[in-house]
Amino acid sequence: MGRACEICGKSPMTGNRIVRHGLAKKKGGIGLHTTGITRRRFLPNLHRIRARVGGGVVRITVCAQCIRAGKVVKA
Repeated sequence: MGRACEICGKSPMTGNRIVRHGLAKKKGGIGLHTTGITRRRFLPNLHRIRARVGGGVVRITVCAQCIRAGKVVKA
């Protein structure tokens, strides 16, 4: 299972990168105009750690949020 947390299942998400040009109306311009939209991926913050699972030590891929939340017991 690549690029996914083995605890919570967090995986890459998709979104847009939006490019805007122009001066904002509150700064005296005519407003911002969208000049480009590109698809992009938001990747999870994954780490390969040695964790204690079922009495043994194995290497698992876990996101940083699961490590901070204490859902994983490091070996």
